[in-house]
Amino acid sequence: MIDIAGAVAVEAIDEETRDRPAPEHVAAGVRPVAAHYGDPIREQRLLATGVGLVDRSHRGVIAVPGVERASWLHTLTTQHLASLAAGQGSELLVLSPHGHVEQHAMVAEDGETTWLDTEPADTAGLLTYLDKMRFFTRVDPRDATADWALLSLVGPHATEAAAVLGVTDLAEPDVLGVPGPKFAAGSLPPRPTAVYDVRALPGGGWARRVRLGVDLLVPRGSLPEVAGTVTNAGTPVAGLWAYEAVRVAQRLPRVGFETDHRTIPAEVGLVAPAVHLDKGCYRGQETVARVHNLGRPPRQLALLHLDGVSTDQLPAVGAPVTADGRTVGFVGTAVRHYELGPVALAVLKRSVPADAALRVEDSTAAIDPE
Repeated sequence: MIDIAGAVAVEAIDEETRDRPAPEHVAAGVRPVAAHYGDPIREQRLLATGVGLVDRSHRGVIAVPGVERASWLHTLTTQHLASLAAGQGSELLVLSPHGHVEQHAMVAEDGETTWLDTEPADTAGLLTYLDKMRFFTRVDPRDATADWALLSLVGPHATEAAAVLGVTDLAEPDVLGVPGPKFAAGSLPPRPTAVYDVRALPGGGWARRVRLGVDLLVPRGSLPEVAGTVTNAGTPVAGLWAYEAVRVAQRLPRVGFETDHRTIPAEVGLVAPAVHLDKGCYRGQETVARVHNLGRPPRQLALLHLDGVSTDQLPAVGAPVTADGRTVGFVGTAVRHYELGPVALAVLKRSVPADAALRVEDSTAAIDPE
């Protein structure tokens, strides 16, 4: 956690939080991150209208060196990575044999190593899967969380804030549109569906331009120095609560929150950034292709406005969403947004009408029409 007066750790508020470092990382010295620094609503405004520095160093980091890393990851995941070049980033998913989402990772390639950062609790599972699939491939994946940490500059002025670290002219994210059902084979370019600009930081590590701002992957030992450089230049800190509120308002899903054991990528908007629909075989591809060709995934991601939520209690992850007494979905992340009020990302049956009268626990809920 960035040591700044007023910091309140996520775990100090919620002992059961999913945003605590994994036990094996705690044993290696990884510290909790801050939920807020005394004023979470002000911190949200900073991220939505300006820029703030968010400590996300609880995320897991996997390093994948080896000359065959790009082609190997290409065959194991949903993303087209065969031509991933130094200075590029992307996103990928690992699916079950039935096409259900198991893991999600952000990607950064530096020319020698492919770096994957993951949800705190998912690092061990992803690494176990990668280790099982090595066979005789010249790759050497390892858990690098004890040595590397993630910070995020979030907001419309994130690239300007990154300039104080010696990184300028970061290109905007390049995300391909999702083709219609039964598109012609070969009509999608052989490249990652999302390409994020990655630049080396002069002091070590990398900056990656992403949809919410700029991620900074830095040596864990230099985390205080990097944070100090950014904040001394005038960029304030913001907690994870503010980050999550911005993410929810942008309708960006998070694996383990807006997913369950049967989620497929098309249900939660993960196809565009993380799934290439015209590449070689990978685990779960048949389900992805079938659902895309039919054009109607069984569920959908929606933003709900919650009415009647108590001042101190938001719905928990997984809380059921009901209509006329029947369960029609579940809540992923619920937040108190500085403009929208109490809102939540939820996964609902596709048959739920846009104007349906919904309930979440003791609150009424309405689907945001976008």
